[in-house]
Amino acid sequence: MKIAVLFSGGKDSCYATYLAKKSGHKIACLISIFSKNPESFMFHTPSISGVKQQARVMNIPLIVQKTEGKKEAELADLQKAIKKAKQKYKIDAIVTGALHSIYQASRVQKICNKLNLECFNPLWQKDEFEYLNELIKNKFKIIITGVFAYPLDKNWLARKIDKDFIKQIKELNKKYKIHPAGEGGEFETFVLDCPLFQKSLKITNSKISGEKNSWRIGVEVK
Repeated sequence: MKIAVLFSGGKDSCYATYLAKKSGHKIACLISIFSKNPESFMFHTPSISGVKQQARVMNIPLIVQKTEGKKEAELADLQKAIKKAKQKYKIDAIVTGALHSIYQASRVQKICNKLNLECFNPLWQKDEFEYLNELIKNKFKIIITGVFAYPLDKNWLARKIDKDFIKQIKELNKKYKIHPAGEGGEFETFVLDCPLFQKSLKITNSKISGEKNSWRIGVEVK
């Protein structure tokens, strides 16, 4: 099946792409939404510009759609991008990295229904700790690019997802109900390397911003 992936550059969309390709689907293109609203309800914002370099090292075409990021209105921009992918690349389906977010999954499904496309969520309802361990096992090199919940702070920025991370996030899940995979918006990620990449990306510049328990790091990569 010919598919397009809703792609943020984070672990979920990258792993969903990996699973889709592993299942034999052809990845026709990636679709990334650049939101002007850092508090977007739908879209990943820290280091989103890095998707251009990720698409390059995967050798997959990228469709970029800008949005003001206003609730619900941003869905019209998403639909515009998906419609463009269907017209340009003749896709049959959309793949997302949704794990548990009914808000996100239902809205993408609604758009797919309108455009007569299938919608696949390969990570849906996956056990979070099993998922994190799979990422490590399959050699995904991932860093934290945003934290948005107590007790996470700026010291977590640029941290790798590894065995120590899993151990600590398990403790925070028990004590503070932090979602282990960040599905509740507690943290966001960026993938520097994975089996889909022809070469690993390197961070060339970074900028930290935020306060209290809301911090972001914007990274430039090559």
